[in-house]
Amino acid sequence: MTEMSVLENLKQKALGELETIESAEALEAWRVTYLGKKSELVAVLRSLGSLPVEERKDVGGQANAVREELEAALEAREESMAEKFTGDPLGIDITLPGRPWLAGRLHPVTRIINEITDIFSSLGFSTVEGPEIELDRYNFDALNIPKEHPARDTMQTFWMDDVDEKGERHKLLRTHTSPMQVRFMEKYKEPPFRIIVPGRVYRYEATDASHLPMFHQVEGLLVDKDVTFADLKGTLYEFARRFFGPTRKVRFRCDFFPFVEPGVEMAIECGSCSGAGCRVCGDTGWLEILGAGMVHPNVLKGVGIDPEIYTGFAFGIGVERLPMLRYGVDDIRLFYSNDLRFLRQF
Repeated sequence: MTEMSVLENLKQKALGELETIESAEALEAWRVTYLGKKSELVAVLRSLGSLPVEERKDVGGQANAVREELEAALEAREESMAEKFTGDPLGIDITLPGRPWLAGRLHPVTRIINEITDIFSSLGFSTVEGPEIELDRYNFDALNIPKEHPARDTMQTFWMDDVDEKGERHKLLRTHTSPMQVRFMEKYKEPPFRIIVPGRVYRYEATDASHLPMFHQVEGLLVDKDVTFADLKGTLYEFARRFFGPTRKVRFRCDFFPFVEPGVEMAIECGSCSGAGCRVCGDTGWLEILGAGMVHPNVLKGVGIDPEIYTGFAFGIGVERLPMLRYGVDDIRLFYSNDLRFLRQF
């Protein structure tokens, strides 16, 4: 049998089988058999080199013509099958259930930051941001934390490599968002001020279930005439009521922060035991959520504001702590593990 007759028989056989195909799987199998890399048609094309020179042109031309005819027949069959089963030449079967689209969503920490800013925005606070690479002056000195102050020992710091002529380093990754207190007051000079500052902060400490070298804070600052400690308590109580619900109890206790005087810590009633005491709250019935206090007079003086005329309060919220308390998350590392099984819960 000559090569030309082989090609003709192959074409007739392929076209005959194509007319009987009724499924996409069978259609794909047909394509592989007659147009694939191991098909008889490809074998004929590869054998052209063994034919006499005078036959190569005719056989090659016929083989290419058969391939084009089979490809056209395959395309026509695909279209006819799509119209037969769906009435749609695009092959979309509208009777089948739709495929669900995976919807993106905000990270739980981002959602909490947005919720915090929304609450304080409704209380008249503006949102500002500041640099994550900070100067020693703003991060410590201007906040009443001089170089010899013991409070620096509790803020393990990532220092930058640049060194001045005295061998001292002055740039660092900020350890809190409080430096924006000073930067904002320096820039705008005249109170009243009412701002919150969300952002990432960094501390050089070991990673465990409750600590990370990078986390988020929201700093708050209010400066005006006749601002009292009662204003601080009322503002923070309203925040806790809106965030945790109106029935959650709140407690204030004295604490020390160099840039406020007096300073307090604010705690909420443990949601796991309703204040009775459990493992989550260390059997105290309370969970601390933020530190706060009245702005220290030295901080106001440092930016040229007279503390005899103006007073104010400041607070700092650890953002990751809030969703941990609200949702019962027992390991802060889960927020940054990129585990979709965890993140899809929020």
